[in-house]
Formats: sequence, structure tokens, C-alpha cells
Amino acid sequence: MSSEGYEPGAGLHEQKFSIDPSDAIATAGSCFAQHIARNLRANGFNVVDSEPAPPFLSASTAEKFGFGVYSARFGNIYYVRQLLQLAQEAFGLRRPANWIWTKDGRYYDALRPTVEPNGLSSPESVKEHREQHLRAVRTMVKSATVLVFTFGLTEGWVEKTTGTVFPTAPGTVCGDFDSEIFEFKNFDYPEILSDFQELRNLLLGQNPDLKFIITVSPVALAATATKDHVLLATTYSKSVLRAVTGELSRLYTDVDYFPSFEIITGSQARGTYWDESLRGVSSEGVNEVMRHFFYSYPPVSKHGAEQAVPSSEELLCEEAMLEVFAE
Repeated sequence: MSSEGYEPGAGLHEQKFSIDPSDAIATAGSCFAQHIARNLRANGFNVVDSEPAPPFLSASTAEKFGFGVYSARFGNIYYVRQLLQLAQEAFGLRRPANWIWTKDGRYYDALRPTVEPNGLSSPESVKEHREQHLRAVRTMVKSATVLVFTFGLTEGWVEKTTGTVFPTAPGTVCGDFDSEIFEFKNFDYPEILSDFQELRNLLLGQNPDLKFIITVSPVALAATATKDHVLLATTYSKSVLRAVTGELSRLYTDVDYFPSFEIITGSQARGTYWDESLRGVSSEGVNEVMRHFFYSYPPVSKHGAEQAVPSSEELLCEEAMLEVFAE
């Protein structure tokens, strides 16, 4: 063990399977997952992009509109039920409710509210964009051989009558909060475990060759909608997610847990991997996580491009806007 942390190969992670050059890797999850997707691409991995940007967009503009951040343009997926409901919708098993929200006369897809920063001109346009997105999700599921998913939060917002879940509280990015329609939900261990098991069964039904690498985001909550202090809420949320991911890895040979959370938060790190906010991960911390990841899953190219690691402020994290709602 080095003075800063465990060296790769020290038993911290024993991978269940390898990633081959022929593997197509899909990525999804909370904002920390953006680091994983970016580094996989830079190191020569075959990362699925089923919803590419139009060629006339610059790279920075494309990213602002949610292109190329993940393997489809779904934005951050903070909790498992979000991904489960997206997959169910994509394959015709459910329809969301109350999912078109407004702001300043513009219309937004509330299931991915930040991918159109200025909204769209009509509900019909939102529906057309979503149908295109669902086609891309189906392509992603059927073409991928590995899904890397980062568990982010347990706290979410739900439409009461149908259980439709949203990545942000109504009234933060867009929309208006109505307690008759929406409610806060803090998912517990049995719910999250069951949601992932249902998701796994659904995806394997569409693609029997799919394998899963799961991890827990170390990024702390910016705020909480519970009555607890945010420090207690963070500890609860991450503890539940870590317990669920551990059980999933124990149960299934095609589910591998990678310890991003422990690399950043463990005592061996001595708190050195936090940025100035003390909730986001520094560039050194991201590099340490990826150093271990690429030891377990060696890059296709041994000389991958150096990646500029964005700061926590630069990541596309609508979860931080919960702080505004909490106030």
C-alpha cells in the first residue's frame, strides 16, 4: 500500500470478467459516471453512442445538450428505478405520467430536463424528441455487451398516481411543485435491490450477452429533502447503495462491483481526494479511481489520450439544484 492509497493489484478489486476489444460498453448513472465514460473513450474502449450529436454542433455545444455524455442522451440517472422505468418505456412496458413540464412558455421532457437547456416550442416537439430517444435506448441495450452503471442517490421525486420517477424536483430546472401530484421518496434497500433485479431480467431478456459493472458514486449530497442533516442523509444514502451493490455482486456472476466509493472515501485516502467543496471529487481522485479501473480492465490502447478531468462544477449535475429547492 502506498502512502496515498492501495496499489492496483493489492486485492482491492478482483474482476469477475474481462473487457475485450470487441466489447461494446454502455455507460449510465449519476454525474460521477461522466468521468468513467470520458476516460473509457480516451483509452480506446468501444463505448456505445446510440444517440450521436448532429455533425454541425461543436463538441462543447453537443455536450451542453446532452450528446456524448453517456451512451444515449438520457442525462444523469441517479437511482435505479429511473433506469428501470426508462428501459420499461423503451420496450413498451410502461408509459410515464405528467412528464412534460413548462418554464417561461417553453416545454421540457421532465424525465431528462437538462438535455434541452432552452426547452422546446411545443408538447408535440417534446414527444417527438422522446420517441427518438427511446429508439436510441433500444439500440444501446441491444448492441452493448457491458453496462457500466453508477448508483448515485436514494432520494427521488415521484408522480403519485403512477409512480413515475424524475431526476429533479419539480420547480428546480422546470415545472412547478404540486403536492397533490408529486411527492418525495427515499428508496430503501429492498426497493433498490428489487429494482435492479427487475432491470437486469428485462435487459437480459433483450440481450442475453449483457454483463454489468456497478459502482457507487462517492459524491456527497448537496442537500436533502429528508428532515435529517445532509451529512446524515448522505451517510444513509451511500450505505444503502453500497449494501445493495454488494449483494448484487454476490448474487450474480454477470454483475461485478467496482470500488469507486471506497477508493475516494476510505481512510487510506486521508481525505485528499475531495475538491474544495468537500463533497465533489478532485481530479486527483478521479485519476486514482481510473488507475484502479484500468488495472482491472486494461485499456485497449496502452497509451490512451490524457484526459482533462472536469471540476465538480463543470460536470452536468442537476442534483445540485436540489439545494435551491430545499431552501
